[in-house]
Amino acid sequence: MGKLNGKVAFITGGNSGIGLATAKLFVAEGAKVVITGRNQTTLSSVAEELGANVLAIKADAADPASMENAVSSGVATFGKLDIVFANAGIAAAPTPLGSTELSVFEEILKVNVTGVFFTVQAALPYLKEGASVILTGSTLATNGGPERSAYAASKGAVSSMTRVLASELSPRGIRVNTLVPGATRTPIWGKSKPEEAARLEAALAPAIPLQRMADPEEVAKVALFLASDDSSYVQGTEIVVDGGAAAAPLGAPIYRQG
Repeated sequence: MGKLNGKVAFITGGNSGIGLATAKLFVAEGAKVVITGRNQTTLSSVAEELGANVLAIKADAADPASMENAVSSGVATFGKLDIVFANAGIAAAPTPLGSTELSVFEEILKVNVTGVFFTVQAALPYLKEGASVILTGSTLATNGGPERSAYAASKGAVSSMTRVLASELSPRGIRVNTLVPGATRTPIWGKSKPEEAARLEAALAPAIPLQRMADPEEVAKVALFLASDDSSYVQGTEIVVDGGAAAAPLGAPIYRQG
């Protein structure tokens, strides 16, 4: 018996990376899943692969009306909504101090902050006691990565928003938590070619105690925990999935002797 039998999940950015891995795992655990994204080709591919238990909708997470339409379509198809994974986000271009265009900075905040809030707001009328809302943060919110001011600020805002939404929704028995991935093998950083991905991992792994990046499936398993009744008393918190980079940085290979 799956951990999500009989439940319906709504996942933004469900056509690639962590969102896609989570959609696959949720279906395997018995859920029906609505996924959204901006790329119709990948959405159609996922829907074909996962079959009748997935509804793929082209939608823009930064557009509140688009999210409202997607949520209502999902509820019309599957009858209800139990889980919201507001996962869609962009890394976009770096935003170095001194040479960043306003439009670039604002677009990151629009998708990663405003879009997340209005995704949850669109889903709220359908959520009942026992529902789970999961937001996607990032360790870049706290690790001071150069030239990532907009992205770091956006993910810091997500963590702050989680605490507020948990406070607002606790009286209704709805849980809100943040999943905070570290370096993960996803397309968001634009490293689509295998050799580029290998170079990125070689650069990052020495600063990670477990000496590697995460697979999206490893992050998805934590999303499953937060979505399921296994986390029924977990509220307003962050779960960091980063191989120990934040909690035990001195355990990383670059600091080890010998």
